[in-house]
Amino acid sequence: MSRAITREELYREIDLGNQISSEGIYISPEVIATLDFENEIQEQVRTCFDMNHETYTKTKLPTSVRLSSNFRVGLPYKHNSRFSIQHENGKYYLLEKGNQLDEITFVEKPKFHNFKTSDGIPMKTIAADVGKSKISVAYSNECALKDKGLDCKFCNINATKSRFADLQGISWKTPVQIAETYAKAREEGYQAITITGGFIPERREVEYYIDVAEAIQDYTGLKEFGGAACVGAPADLSVIEKYKEAGYSAISSNMEVWDENIFKTICPGKEQICGGRQNWINALKHEVEVFGRGNVRSFFVAGIEPKSTLLEGIEYLTELGVVAIPLHWLPNPGSELEGHRAPDPDWYLDLYQKTYTLLRKNGITHRDLYSSVNGENSIFDNFYDLDGDHLDIPRHEEDRVHFVNEGDTVENIDTIKEIKTA
Repeated sequence: MSRAITREELYREIDLGNQISSEGIYISPEVIATLDFENEIQEQVRTCFDMNHETYTKTKLPTSVRLSSNFRVGLPYKHNSRFSIQHENGKYYLLEKGNQLDEITFVEKPKFHNFKTSDGIPMKTIAADVGKSKISVAYSNECALKDKGLDCKFCNINATKSRFADLQGISWKTPVQIAETYAKAREEGYQAITITGGFIPERREVEYYIDVAEAIQDYTGLKEFGGAACVGAPADLSVIEKYKEAGYSAISSNMEVWDENIFKTICPGKEQICGGRQNWINALKHEVEVFGRGNVRSFFVAGIEPKSTLLEGIEYLTELGVVAIPLHWLPNPGSELEGHRAPDPDWYLDLYQKTYTLLRKNGITHRDLYSSVNGENSIFDNFYDLDGDHLDIPRHEEDRVHFVNEGDTVENIDTIKEIKTA
């Protein structure tokens, strides 16, 4: 059902979620022991990346928490974070330096996670719930760039495989496994699906994605199934048409870094194997021609390059019609940049605000964000909600935000800053 919240409350929760992304959360084994992962709580399954601040293998971990307003915040584990979770009298609380901030609950386990594929693989290792109505599949939990010594410096996909593949039973997904899982997820209201994974040779990638699309169509009866294909920039740009012909409605090629020289250093495989930075830009341009404005996405790992050059790239791409989104960089465990420090939360809040302004300026709507990004409940979703651009799809309608009071739009970043210092 819809919920009422003041703008000031949502501003505070946006800021809190941003801080938690930077600082992580500590949850003790004793608190974890009280959680029912079997029936109620969604657990972290590292199908592609380990998105915690440090590797944790002692127990299961929950994926996310909900604040008392139902605002969803990820749970990136960090043993010495100033944020922690307390269990008291059957309730859970978010603490900051030992002081209670809010009562919380944990994000629920999706029903399809209780099932297995026809060949006996748990569906929780196939697809992750990434919002109210979207799932994401990492078909491959490894990247072939490792063999060439060309891994992206921020990426920990191969390290994650070595630490969690056997522990959590994660392996390559077949098209039929993905189709069965998606069909089961649709039974409980999930709609969109993103297919992603590590780098594999271009010819195999195209053929695999087509096989997945055909399997989904066979199992669901849907010709267009709300699918987004996350792919590398191909040497032959004409293959992009094949993804559209196969039934995908959106596509993404993640540049990760915009600055030309930093791109070469941080993403050596993308530079040397995928035609270099300009080929990635050319691929995104052609993807817009094929899929249309708002149906193409490119993620950036924000915090590695100067904010000014990153915003130049976001402005350039959004003008083309690309949904260009910066992600909060965690110096992931197992990556070559493990142990480095990301910028402070205010740096990110300013970046996200400036990005949102560019998205709106260049006609990127909330629906475009939904169609192209493999996640929901992001800071950008909340910015769109603040400006009255709500998603008109099931499950979102049930949780639509209604504001008790009116005020400045989110385009005035000073509103958040003033509330923070009040």
